[in-house]
Amino acid sequence: MKAVIVCVSVSHGNTRRIADAMAQALAAPVVEPEELEPADLAGYDLVGFGSGVFTGRLHPRLRHFVRSLPPARPARRAFVFATSGLPEPGFRPFTRPLAHRLERKGFEVVGGFTARGHDTWLPFRLVGGINEHRPDARDLAAAHTFATGLHRRTGGAS
Repeated sequence: MKAVIVCVSVSHGNTRRIADAMAQALAAPVVEPEELEPADLAGYDLVGFGSGVFTGRLHPRLRHFVRSLPPARPARRAFVFATSGLPEPGFRPFTRPLAHRLERKGFEVVGGFTARGHDTWLPFRLVGGINEHRPDARDLAAAHTFATGLHRRTGGAS
C-alpha cells in the first residue's frame, strides 16, 4: 500500500508531530499541500489530510488544496486529522467538513483522528497558552496506533 500525508502545521509544530507519528506507521512521506500537484494523489492508495484548528476550522491552505483535487477515480481511501487546543465538540467536529468535501470528491474516508496541542490563540495567549506540553508521548502513540490500524484495514501488511 502506498500512502502519503498532506499536512499544514504552522504554529507550534503540533500537527507535524502527529503526522510524523502516523507516517512512521504507514511508511509514508509527509508533505505540505504546495509540494505536490492535486493530480499526484492518483498514485496513492491512502491519503491523510491534516492541520491545526483555527477558529473552529482546518487551515485554509489545506481546505484550498482539497477543493482543487480532481475527482478520485477510482475511489481512493483517505483519513483526516487535526490538532487543537480545545477538544473537538461533538456537535461540530473540526474534521467533518473536510471529510464531507473529500467524499464529494470520490474519496472513501476511512477514519479521523484529533489530538490536543499547544494553543496560543487569543485569549489563551494572555495566560501563556494552553496544553503547553501537547501533543505528548501518549498523543503520539495514539496517532501511531490509529495509523497502524488504518494500515491493517486498508490493505497494508500486518
